[in-house]
Amino acid sequence: MRLVDELFEFYQNRLTGYDEDIDIIAYAVLEESDRNDLMKIVEDMNDEEFQYFISLYLIESLKNKFAGHTTDVTHHTKSKFLH
Repeated sequence: MRLVDELFEFYQNRLTGYDEDIDIIAYAVLEESDRNDLMKIVEDMNDEEFQYFISLYLIESLKNKFAGHTTDVTHHTKSKFLH
């Protein structure tokens, strides 16, 4: 993904790559981006990147649910995607 490549190139010699550093970078991107910016990133993904993106979202969301975290930012609605 182009954004990830650009961020890595920029920060690879500035940060350690520990989770805390990566969290800071990710939150900074989110803070500086609006919905349209983020949708453009998604639209620029190829199929493989998009599937990976969705799989990470599903995995992390399910881990949080099973761990009992209450940081769910989604609305509780009936979804056609539930099995």
